[in-house]
Amino acid sequence: YFILESYEAGISLRGTEVKSLREHRVNLKDGYARVEDGELFLHNVHISPYSKGSVSNHEPWRARKLLMHKSEIRRLEGKSQEPGITLVPLKMYFVDGKAKVELGLARGKKSYDKREVLAKKTAEREIERVLKARKDKGALRFRRR
Repeated sequence: YFILESYEAGISLRGTEVKSLREHRVNLKDGYARVEDGELFLHNVHISPYSKGSVSNHEPWRARKLLMHKSEIRRLEGKSQEPGITLVPLKMYFVDGKAKVELGLARGKKSYDKREVLAKKTAEREIERVLKARKDKGALRFRRR
């Protein structure tokens, strides 16, 4: 994805979901947010069941309500209606004990963009490997003297 803009939203969670979130047991990989009836919901985000939870543990894949001002939700709804634009969760964190989600307005990458990014990553990895090898050889020579 190319992230065009990012927003912060509160998230409505159950008790065991908060505990799992504090243990970093959340997967945002396939998640997305969508406006439904004037409210913003987070879909396809997996929060693992709390290990010490009881029978009343939460459902891992349920849609979770996001908390934002109505004007912000309307603005996001308008922008996410554009073709190729998706609202995706970037990260989840706590601010003063309250769970927050960073959302990003994202545009999907074309296949040539993906190849370009992959080529850049492999080139950087190769440079790092060469620099590390050069640094290690210098350190060995210095120790022998």
